[in-house]
Amino acid sequence: MQPYGIQSTALRYFLEVVRCGSISEASQRLNVAASAVSRQIAKLERELETPLLERRARGVVPSAAGERLAVHAHKAQLASEQVAAELRGLADLRRGQVRLATTEGFSLDFLPEVIVAFRQGYAGIHFSLEVCAPAAVTRRVQEGDADLGLTFSLRPEPDISVDATLSGAIEAVVAPEHPLAGRTGLTLADLQPFPLALPMPDTTVRQLFDICCGVQGLSFEPVLVSNNMQALYRFAALGGGVALSSELSLRSRLREGQLVALPLLDEGLAARRIELQSMAGRELPPAVTAFRQALIGALGR
Repeated sequence: MQPYGIQSTALRYFLEVVRCGSISEASQRLNVAASAVSRQIAKLERELETPLLERRARGVVPSAAGERLAVHAHKAQLASEQVAAELRGLADLRRGQVRLATTEGFSLDFLPEVIVAFRQGYAGIHFSLEVCAPAAVTRRVQEGDADLGLTFSLRPEPDISVDATLSGAIEAVVAPEHPLAGRTGLTLADLQPFPLALPMPDTTVRQLFDICCGVQGLSFEPVLVSNNMQALYRFAALGGGVALSSELSLRSRLREGQLVALPLLDEGLAARRIELQSMAGRELPPAVTAFRQALIGALGR
């Protein structure tokens, strides 16, 4: 088999098709004919003697072999980009790019604060911050679309290096004048008399909340359900009722006295953890490595 470097046309076209899930969309992004993309992938499949893509009614997905090749190619591409950055003189942290993916709660206060503090020492470092669901954060890191991910996790994930962890225990969040604000701990049953604001089912907060309620036979009718955590926190701060969150997501608001967080003592609500994730086996660029260390320090505080 002929060895393919990361810059080979066939492999580059294959990676774009995997990203897009469609040969036609990949051809548009590459600005080449779809037939040329198909020929290059067919050539790659002949060389490797295995199918790399599975055709579906609405596009294509990688086969098992294609998934393994895509993971390897992503790592090689990222390593190649790092070498290029170092050759351009970026390794001294005068310039650089850090791509972050995170869940919404961490994007409101925590990550902007860490970025601002970091750039006081490294003003040439630029950031991109994508907000998505917890599982999507991990997927961005696995696929090389994000350098670092800060997310909630319920289980170990393949091709992920966990660089730091913190308890992601769910807490009840209320305004300082709320009747529950003086308590040192609560159970889910204690929340039943009060209006409740919950996130959507694709969040780990909601998933663990629903599981624990099911185990205990508890039933809630939330007065507010939203995919916007800012709206839920504001609802609680205005005295509208109880929201659910982790301490880290609200650290600055708790410090400023806008909200009060109360531990929930029910078994199972501490099952998740906060993870700082990077791609397993990848040597990170200097700017990313430096910011990762800053994040680890901030998480520890």
